[in-house]
Amino acid sequence: MAAPATRPARPHFSSGPCAKRPGWSVDGLAEAMTGRSHRAGPAKARIQEVSDRSRAILGIPDDWKLGLVPGSDTGAVEMALWSLLGARGVDLLAWESFGSGWVTDVVKQLKLEDVRTHEADYGSLPDLAAVDFGRDVVFTWNGTTSGVRVPNGDWIAADRAGLTICDATSAAFAMDLAWDKLDVVTWSWQKVLGGEAAHGMLALSPRAVERLESYTPPWPMPKLFRLTKNGKLSGSIFEGSTINTPSMLCVEDALDGLRWAESIGGLDGLRGRAEANLAAVTRWVEGSDWADFLCADPATRSCTSICLKIVDPWAAERDEDAVASAVKAATKRLDEEGVAYDIGAYRDAPTGLRLWGGATVDTADLEALFPWLDWAWQEAKRG
Repeated sequence: MAAPATRPARPHFSSGPCAKRPGWSVDGLAEAMTGRSHRAGPAKARIQEVSDRSRAILGIPDDWKLGLVPGSDTGAVEMALWSLLGARGVDLLAWESFGSGWVTDVVKQLKLEDVRTHEADYGSLPDLAAVDFGRDVVFTWNGTTSGVRVPNGDWIAADRAGLTICDATSAAFAMDLAWDKLDVVTWSWQKVLGGEAAHGMLALSPRAVERLESYTPPWPMPKLFRLTKNGKLSGSIFEGSTINTPSMLCVEDALDGLRWAESIGGLDGLRGRAEANLAAVTRWVEGSDWADFLCADPATRSCTSICLKIVDPWAAERDEDAVASAVKAATKRLDEEGVAYDIGAYRDAPTGLRLWGGATVDTADLEALFPWLDWAWQEAKRG
């Protein structure tokens, strides 16, 4: 089988850090506040601008607090878990590796006793109807390593007594988040807008702020997680100040991505590009005899972290190690050819492929990739 003639213009299909926006250049960082204190007025204004532009694009309610925190999305989620949980029972949802990680943190690190876990295998959602919103609820909106997202916010109780803590790092800027049903939302710059890594965003509803100011966890609080001072919210974190020193180059890059998002129509434009990418993958999968979606339900299929499994009859006749070896050979060949980087399934996920379909990826590049996927798989099977 001859190698395809057409190559993706940008072979960046990694699920994090993700492709930069179309037309991105390091020249866009020329105005970064490098060599300045992040607490200086102009630098602090740049940090606050990230929050202001993010709030406008995402439609975050005016009475929510939004700030930059350390440690990417992981840091933002950990801050929420350590600062807010323990006041009441907790329901944890896990259907992929990151949700499972939050279960580990709550059960083994915080050692909370009143915990219920709702789990599902990769490719499925747990029973959302079984969640008790009289308790705090922790979940990922989009399973980055399984390609499964919640369909909407309809399953979340409007009159909930507990808080909803949502890890939205692969969903923010690509999916509609039900802000009226959420209390804590986290994400990072490295996903849908293709920003540089290491920085997280933390959004708090008035209900979450009330919990912070009325409840003190019984465990010691690391400095990086402290959101209150003398029983009150540390407001400066949500006004351009930060707990630790951020990279002003990364801040400038985040602004570059946000300005691009505004130029293509904001959230509608971003979501439209991601959904177009999912539609393109769907058309290819429907004609493929060897690959299928890991997520069987189209209503819960991710438009960003698009996960595929191997359904080739050839694979059914071989053991798991042989199939994994073939997939590894195929992805390595694609990397060497310079047509697709970093598209193997996540290390804890079932053997397969993972294509990032977020807004910074051009649909034309995915369409150019599909013949290469077919070619690489056929080559890998032949050994």
